[in-house]
Amino acid sequence: MKIRRPSPSIALAATALAGSLLLSGCGGVSSAAGKDGGKLDVVASFYPMEFLARQIGGEHVKITDLTAPGVEPHDLELTAKQVAAVQRADAVVYLKGLQPTVDKAVAQSHLKHVVDATAASPLVDHHLDEGGEGETETPGGESGHEHSGVTGDPHIWLDPARYAAVARSVGAEFAEIDPANADDYRRNTDDLVTRLNSLDQEFKDGLANTTTHTFVTSHAAFGYLADHYGLEQVAINGVDPEAEPTPSRMAAIQRAAKDNGATTVFFEALVSPKLAETVAADLGLKTAVLDPLEGIKEPDRNDYFSVMRQNLTNLRAALGAS
Repeated sequence: MKIRRPSPSIALAATALAGSLLLSGCGGVSSAAGKDGGKLDVVASFYPMEFLARQIGGEHVKITDLTAPGVEPHDLELTAKQVAAVQRADAVVYLKGLQPTVDKAVAQSHLKHVVDATAASPLVDHHLDEGGEGETETPGGESGHEHSGVTGDPHIWLDPARYAAVARSVGAEFAEIDPANADDYRRNTDDLVTRLNSLDQEFKDGLANTTTHTFVTSHAAFGYLADHYGLEQVAINGVDPEAEPTPSRMAAIQRAAKDNGATTVFFEALVSPKLAETVAADLGLKTAVLDPLEGIKEPDRNDYFSVMRQNLTNLRAALGAS
């Protein structure tokens, strides 16, 4: 995943808009029966948060996704219009620390209703070292390593159980803002959690019998998935999937792949496969896609569940599942 520092112009735009909008009463909660045809005005930071908001809010919400389809979340630089959207929202659903420009806009908005995914599912540090993977609990994201501004591994949505916890947090927040439709939000949340539980069971059953538990990835995005299903992720890089690995890291990957019978180097849908292809050629392994679901190129054709099931299919093939 590429990482960019936020543009200085974003902070200036956010500050200016914050002042003007706060003077006009922004930062409070609008009536659900007011603007946008009676719909809640919800801003989501990137695809996994947008998906939850849309599934749970249904017909009662109008959603603005700050990250366009197919765009890496870290590439996001908020426009003045997007900052204004955050300022006037009834609720924001985001993952604190993942996108610094979003964090700044949320902080300056003084919104009452904000869902931070890391509060519902505290992060774990799946740190990368030359000897392999390790992890450290980081409740509230207060210790551990930096992942482009977020402390700990942010990819909680790749564990359906953790994602379900965030879904419940979103549902509770929507019900509080809009009590007239609270029953619908609770029902939609329950339905989504049931589907996530079913997906969780599909992964458990599908990965129960494999010839190897080790898979190689371009970067350490799948630590939660690996932990939850008893697998071992061997990551070429920690933060940046396109950075060149050090010679010592390459040696560690080669040892881990050979010792554990790894067959495949996975790369991501939104980044170049060149690094994964180079490493795979050096190690005599195959390549395949394992999508971290940070964004979807064709949301009209695919969604969280379809991509996760494709991930399961690809993992089963790579791990020799029976």
